[in-house]
Amino acid sequence: MADVARLAGVSKATVSRALNDSPLVSAATRTRVREIANAHRFQINATARSLSRRQSNVVALATYDHGTQMAGEKLPDAFVLELTSGLIAGLHEHGYDLLVIQIGATDTSWVERYLDSQRADGFVLLGAHCTARHLEALERRGAAFVVWGLDSVSHSFSSVTGDSFAGGRLATRHLLGRGSRQIAFIGGPDREQEVRDRYRGYAAALARAGVQVDEELVSYGSYERESATARMRALLERRGELDAVFACSDVMAIAAIDVLRESGRRVPDDVAVVGYDDIFLAAHTDPPLTTVRQSGPLAGHLLADSLLTQLRTGAIGHVSMPAELVVRRSA
Repeated sequence: MADVARLAGVSKATVSRALNDSPLVSAATRTRVREIANAHRFQINATARSLSRRQSNVVALATYDHGTQMAGEKLPDAFVLELTSGLIAGLHEHGYDLLVIQIGATDTSWVERYLDSQRADGFVLLGAHCTARHLEALERRGAAFVVWGLDSVSHSFSSVTGDSFAGGRLATRHLLGRGSRQIAFIGGPDREQEVRDRYRGYAAALARAGVQVDEELVSYGSYERESATARMRALLERRGELDAVFACSDVMAIAAIDVLRESGRRVPDDVAVVGYDDIFLAAHTDPPLTTVRQSGPLAGHLLADSLLTQLRTGAIGHVSMPAELVVRRSA
């Protein structure tokens, strides 16, 4: 940069401003500096610039260690993959990159480590993967961060959520409208807010229809296919007369359909099934899956927009994505 400044007869600060399109530099000077820089194949050193600005243009997505299984033994969460894709695209539009980091449930040292080393300007967390300790550490440090799937209206951090209560109610109301009354609920971990909200929507729709919640038809596990398979088999053993299933993810719903088919039941003739998320695969199952849509790519874009707004202005925002029922042939 010093060489370009000498050749152009300007200061290093003017070269920096010119190469960054600063309005403080005249158009003629910007053009002359760029021509000299191009002629000498000068490129801005991104690492040096980030150090001088104390800005890395990198955002970290914090996730848990999901175990020590060998690669290929378990499929990653399809919705999280779609969310991450949207997050990457949203950040890329503004010149930011995504770094994926692994965090422990009780460890908070990563907050200081990534901020002090300027390896990340801010963080995106998934509600299922963060704890109160993580949130407290981030707030204590004054870090910029946004959380997916955790209602934070009463807290001082940004969040993006789906309307899980409305989604659970939509799914259950649709099944009731088909004439189903023995409607099973297969949820993820019952400690998660999204799961609790979907159950509340399920229970509210049943109550509105005058149907009492049957606790034998309610089962919680994880979002993994293996867990949903086990839960569906156990439900059939307890209540073989069930006539519908509302599952808290599309992957769980697809696993439930496979178990129902193995048991000789037809979907939707004998048992109707509704999933959640509307991942890409949902439209291509057999039968195509009726589900509650919350767009993963859109969620990722909204998370990127929320965090970058906070980095630029300090503003905290809360966004709730509406739930939409997508009716296909499984229910």
